[in-house]
Amino acid sequence: MTALTDTATARIVPRHVAIVMDGNGRWAKARHLPRPAGHWQGLNATRRVVRLCHERGVEVLTLFAFSSENWRRPTWEVGILMELFVTALKRELTELVNRGVRLRFIGDRAAFSERLQRQIAEAEALTEANTRMQLVIAASYGGRWDIVQAAQRIAEAAKAGQIDPAAVDGACFEQYLSTAGLPDPDLLIRTGGEKRISNFLLWQLAYTEFFFSDSFWPDFDAAELDSAFESYAARQRRFGRTGDQVASRA
Repeated sequence: MTALTDTATARIVPRHVAIVMDGNGRWAKARHLPRPAGHWQGLNATRRVVRLCHERGVEVLTLFAFSSENWRRPTWEVGILMELFVTALKRELTELVNRGVRLRFIGDRAAFSERLQRQIAEAEALTEANTRMQLVIAASYGGRWDIVQAAQRIAEAAKAGQIDPAAVDGACFEQYLSTAGLPDPDLLIRTGGEKRISNFLLWQLAYTEFFFSDSFWPDFDAAELDSAFESYAARQRRFGRTGDQVASRA
């Protein structure tokens, strides 16, 4: 099953929603504010969207919080973003636990400070038993990095005699990605008006439906989310089959 029916709204709700949260800096610039103000407002939008997805029955929500390329930004801005992560973990963890949300981070953790790595591990452990929704934070993440690290791990397993290279297929490969055990996203939302995926979940987005919003991330609200879900519900997902084949299987 790739989607759930929200009986309260008669709307098809994607099982797994992935979001590229873009436009914090441009939101601030448009208001003649420093870029950090946009990031803090973006955190409020993140809290809002997590709650909305939880209420609508989304099973997995994956948020692109910080890409592997974002390390190229000015040092002062990276420092602010790291502090934002620490603050958000402290501030939001209790609510996530109360809502039954499991927190999971994907990305190259070695790039983070020991303090942040420790807090991430503690947050994951504290929410591990939660089953209402999975909140996946992609931080220090890149789709190419994900594929490369999976290939390296498979090569190491093959070298150790733990896996037969001839037995490596798509299903096997997916078990070595950072998203192992998660369904592929049904819907990708990108805010900020840009129409690209920016090295996000390159393998996992193969058959994902895309929705691009012109709203900057701090302005993304319930109406925008529902528009994305309505657009998704109106589409026919064929996965390589013809429309008639899909209709006959319905």
